Amino acid sequence: MSLSVSPELLTKAEQGQVSDAEFVECIRTSLPYAWDMVCALVAQVEAEGADFADNQVPPPDEQARGQLLRAMASDAIRGALQRHFGMRLAFQNCHRLAVFASAPGAGERYARFTSVEAQLLNQSPEFRDC
Repeated sequence: MSLSVSPELLTKAEQGQVSDAEFVECIRTSLPYAWDMVCALVAQVEAEGADFADNQVPPPDEQARGQLLRAMASDAIRGALQRHFGMRLAFQNCHRLAVFASAPGAGERYARFTSVEAQLLNQSPEFRDC
């Protein structure tokens, strides 16, 4: 299961009444490793005034890896995180998450990061079964 959904939130979802804030809180509490990684990258972009930051450190265990994969594999989760932080997210392999600020030049860097060439160049045998 991707998220731990309370009965109250499930009822709201059945009624079509879930706010972004409620969904983001569910993500934060259900996927703490993924949440912390996004927060750290956003903080890095903001502290450095950069347009981009990425993670190149593999998760410490399979539980953490699973959280990150679940967060990035879901359009709804990724979209909610992007709206919440006001940054675009991109993902390569098992752990290379990147955040892109809404700044001049960030679109070009995002395009390079998400290109087929970047994906091919970011391959490694240890990522084959991640």
